[in-house]
Parts: sequence; C-alpha cells; structure tokens
Amino acid sequence: MPPAFSFDPAEAPGEIFGANVFTKAEMQARLPKAIFKSVVATIEKGAKLDPAVADAVAAAMKDWALEKGATHYAHVFYPMTGLTAEKHDSFLEPVSDGQALAEFAGKTLIQGEPDASSFPSGGLRSTFEARGYTGWDVTSPAYILENPNGNTLCVPTVFVSMTGEALDYKTPLLRSQQAMGVHAERILTLFGHKNIDRIVSFCGPEQEYFLVDRHFFLARPDLINAGRTLFGAKPPKGQEFDDHYFGAVPERVLGFMMDTERELFKLGIPAKTRHNEVAPGQFEVAPMFERANIASDHQQLLMTVFKTVAKKHGMECLFHEKPFAGVNGSGKHVNFSVGNSELGSLLVPGDTPHENAQFLVFCAAVIRAVHKFAGLLRVSVASATNDHRLGANEAPPAIISIFLGDQLADVFDQIAKGSATSSKGKGSMIIGVDTLPVLPTDPGDRNRTSPFAFTGNRFEFRAPGSGQTVAVPMIVLNTIMADSFDYLATTLESAVAAGEPFDKAVQTLLTDIITEHGAVVFNGDGYSENWQIEAASRGLPNLKTTLDAIPELIKPEAVEVFEKYGVFTERELHSRYEVRLEQYALTIAVEAKLALEIGSTVVLPAAIRYQTELAQNVIVLKSAGLKPDSSLLQSVSGTIAELSTALATLKAALSDHSADSAYDEAKHAQVALLPAMEAVRVAADALETTIADDLWPLPTYQEMLFIL
Repeated sequence: MPPAFSFDPAEAPGEIFGANVFTKAEMQARLPKAIFKSVVATIEKGAKLDPAVADAVAAAMKDWALEKGATHYAHVFYPMTGLTAEKHDSFLEPVSDGQALAEFAGKTLIQGEPDASSFPSGGLRSTFEARGYTGWDVTSPAYILENPNGNTLCVPTVFVSMTGEALDYKTPLLRSQQAMGVHAERILTLFGHKNIDRIVSFCGPEQEYFLVDRHFFLARPDLINAGRTLFGAKPPKGQEFDDHYFGAVPERVLGFMMDTERELFKLGIPAKTRHNEVAPGQFEVAPMFERANIASDHQQLLMTVFKTVAKKHGMECLFHEKPFAGVNGSGKHVNFSVGNSELGSLLVPGDTPHENAQFLVFCAAVIRAVHKFAGLLRVSVASATNDHRLGANEAPPAIISIFLGDQLADVFDQIAKGSATSSKGKGSMIIGVDTLPVLPTDPGDRNRTSPFAFTGNRFEFRAPGSGQTVAVPMIVLNTIMADSFDYLATTLESAVAAGEPFDKAVQTLLTDIITEHGAVVFNGDGYSENWQIEAASRGLPNLKTTLDAIPELIKPEAVEVFEKYGVFTERELHSRYEVRLEQYALTIAVEAKLALEIGSTVVLPAAIRYQTELAQNVIVLKSAGLKPDSSLLQSVSGTIAELSTALATLKAALSDHSADSAYDEAKHAQVALLPAMEAVRVAADALETTIADDLWPLPTYQEMLFIL
C-alpha cells in the first residue's frame, strides 16, 4: 500500500521559500547592473528612488509574472479600515490590428488610481471627491497571488489623496521608520560607529486565531457578520483543565497548518512556530522578525492566506479578539526591536549589561518613550473588538507599563542610585535526574501580565488584538522612539560639545532618565487589584476603554510629536480620530442590529415553541385529572418575558437617538447599545440552558469549540 503521506522534494520548504516573490535575487538576474544597484540602494539604505529605473523594473517584473502564469496585476494597499484592498488590471492591452499585447509600464508600476470615495478618510476627502493614488513601495517586494483560474502580480503600495495626505497606515509607517532611523544613527555615531547602514525597526508578530467547522460557522449569523458570537452559554467544559494549551495538534488542524505554511513560504513569509493556544479551538502562528513595513504587509497577507486555506479544509478562521465569551480571546503580540543587518538588534544586553553602555542608552530610550507616550501606545491597540479582551485575565491591563526582568531592573536600580557595577548572571537548573543535562536559566523570568515586556533581545508589546494591523502600533513605536533617540542624542551631543567626557555624560543621562521615567517599570502582577491602585499613585494612565483612549490621538503633545517627525499632520491625526470613532460606533451598531435580529427571529421563536410544548403538556395532564408541575413553564415564560423586554429596549436604543458628532455616536454605542445587547444575551443564554436541545436553533459553544 502507498504511504498515507507522501513527500514531494519539489515542495520542500527550502525549495519553495520565496518562489512567488520578486526577490532581490530575481531582480539581480533580470535587471541591468546599474538599475539593480539603484533599486537595492533604495531598499537597503533608504536612498531616494530614481524614477528612471521604473521602466526597467516594470518590464522585468512583468516578464517574471507572465512566466508565473499571471494574467493581471494589482496595486495592494491598506486603507484606514485596517483591511487589505486591491484593484486588479489585466496586463493585456489591445492594439490596432485586433491583437493584444502584455504591457506594464514604469508609470503603471509607480502609480495607480483607485476610487478613494468609499474608503474612510475622516474628513480628509469629501465623499464626492473620488481621486486617490497608490504609490509603489519599492522596499516591500512584489509577489504572485495564486488562484486556480489565473495568478495575479501584487505590488505593495501606499495610498494617498491627491493632496499627498495619507489615506492608509503604510505611508505613516514608512515616515515613522525613516524618522526613527535618523536619530538612532546619531546615537550610534556618538558611540564611534561610522558609515552606518540605515537603522530600521523590526517586528515579529505572534498571531493567535480560532478555527471553527464551516458548517457551524454558516449556521451562526453573528459569526458571519460580526466575527464573534453574540449569544452562547458557557459549555460544561471550557479551558479549565489547560489540556488544549500546547497539546497535540488535531490532525485536521495540522493539515491546515501545513498547507498555510506552504503558501506562506511561497510568499516569502517566514512562519516559524505553530501550536495550540489556551482556549479550545484556538491556535497560534509566529513568524520570524522582519523589517516593520514588510512585517506589516506580511501580516495582512498571512490573514488572507489563513482565511482562504481554512475554507479549503472545511473550516473558518476567526481573527476576532473575542469570538467566544468565557474562554480566552486572541491577541497579536508585537515583538519590537531596532537595528540593522550589520549591528543586529540594538536591544541585546549581553552577559554583563551593566558594562554595555550602548545597550543601556537604547533601553533607556524605550523606558522614556513608553512612559512619556503611554496614552499613544494604548490608543494604538484600542478598538471595540479589543475592548472585550484587554484587562481580563488573558491579556495585559490597559495600564501601560514595562517589565524589565530581575537583571535589568537591578541594573537600572543601581544606575538610579549612582552607577551600575554588577549584573545578575545566568544560573543553572538542577532537575535531579542523572540522565538529564544541567539546564541554564535566564537571569529573569517572563511576565505575561505586562503590556510591554523585555524578553532577552527585544520588547514584546502584548496588547494588540488579533484582528488589528500591526502597522498602527509600529507607527507609534517608531515615532515615540524617534523622539527619545532625538532627545538622548541631543543631550549627549551637547554634553560632549561642552567638554564633558562621553562616559560621564552617558552615566548622567541614564540616571536622569530612570529617575524621571522609572515609574513605568513594573515587574509585578499586572492582574492584581493592588496594581490598579499603585499605578494611579505613580501617575500612570488607566484608559480602560476605547473611548477613554481615542482622544489621546489629538492631544497637543500627540500632534506635536507626530508633526515634529513628519509622521502625521494635524489634519491626518484628526482624520484618524474621526475614523476610529466611526469604526467603533459602526462595529457596535452592526452587532446590536444582529443581536436584535437573531434574538427576535431565531431565539425568541424557539423559546416560544418550547413554551407552547410545556403549556400543552400542562393542559394534557390537567385534563387527565393530574396535578402537573408548572415550575419549568413559569421559569421559561419569565425568561421569555425578560428577553422580550430586553429586545424592546435594544430596538429603542437603536432607533431613538440622535448624535451631533462622531464622538457622540460612539458614546451612545458604549452607554446604550452595549448594555442593551448584554441584557438580551443574558436572557437568551439562560434560555439556551433550559430549552430542549432539539429545539435550540444555533450551534452551541460545546459544538463549535470542540468539534474540529
């Protein structure tokens, strides 16, 4: 008999990795040497793009794409919805003799013009003004998106208005990366580095997600339209036993994982880790570090691939932060570092960090940035969907703090007192089994309750939600790091120019920073009630909800820092403020309408059928001269009345209001719609636990979470 699983050497990861990417190696093989050098200088060193190279690159890209079976090309961009958008055009253009030629000119590569009127702009554009432009991002490689009926050449682009204002998150991401690199290089110059390659930020996002059998998914209107279950009683078994976390991956899911990885490898996305997550039906994939703008593009592409492949396996992939109440939701931990290919990560402490002045300066810059701009970090992860997750015992609290670990906390404590003279070293773990080796231990543990934790050679921002683009937190991180690097570089440059020895200037600067900004460092339990009190005494903001956080975007200090480093203009910031409010209100409004519809047309009719059965049974027993127990009927009737009242309240909340601003609309959603939806759910979930199973019309949590 043939083996159950066969291995095709042509499909080996090393053979297919980047097979569908227009890589530098592909460009080098197809472009004239001068053109190739010009393009690489733009990609690796941030040199200005020479428009003269576009025709040559476009011709080579077209030939490569046609060889790959592409029939169309698409400028791929990322509007302020946080989703991926694309406009497809055919390579074929008619000529006079009735034939068609494959054309793809340099001007077509550089610029496209999709209709911008239906994308959110937050007031940057009027709805009747349709013109928007996509612009080629040469730093992010083009790729082929495969389809059984024909492939498409995809060109990553920015998306801007005709006035040059950003209608996306890639444009400000590139701006912020550039600003951050300039000031990081100033610090490195002070430490004696010369001819420094462009410093960039690196991002390694860990993606959590749920898988649900597609039959169940299609039977749940709330999952189809909102991405989360608006109803559902807690199952008898959830995640209490911790038996799903890192457990054996179910065979069907493993097949899905292998197929997604194959597709990701073809697209040059370095998927590294896969495993079961805490909640039943929940899993995680983690890629390796990449430049922030490429990591952002790849994250959007990864979510698209996962959705597509899941359907082929008869499942649906859910990226909502909280698709199921009562079990853990999903995040997207953003691992952050800065550096370049020559120097590596600048956040590597070495074995003796107290002696590593360069690392301490860059680490101090992070401490200052996070403390000074905690509100911006909080707003970067704020959404109606992430509100279900943040602050619960499954995700970091809304209070932004930094975990340094025992070793670094001790070093900075010494610095605050004068100077650091020692570092806690690594230890050894004696397990007590002769056949097992002695294992080394790190000088500090990890802290899963910290929003911003040092993890050995990077910081892990644990607050982003699983459905969010990583571009937004990376924009904020790059910008606030540019501010800190600028401040540190200016301080050190001034001290050295005044004749102060560099080492002494560094020591003074580090002491000043940890003294002024050390309040943000917290190594304890972020879930404890005491931390809420202590954080308030330290002056740390606690922006518990999205509506608490969004105004941080337009505070004077936010406008100042974004404008100073050329990331956002004040108009662009206000547009994002408006868009974020609108997205919040729309998300909740859609859920409220769904809750009203499902509650009225699905749950309530099922409950009334059961009530009727019970009533008929009582009548039959009475007619037989028996005394029936009508307590169940009374209980069900009472809950039906509660549901009917809650539905009426929700209906009124949806219709009986007016709002003068986007904020008022969002506030109404928060204070009126959310409580009304919760009341409907409480009654509906109570009915689910009472109504006969054969009459309950919706797939249950027990089915959706455990049948894969």
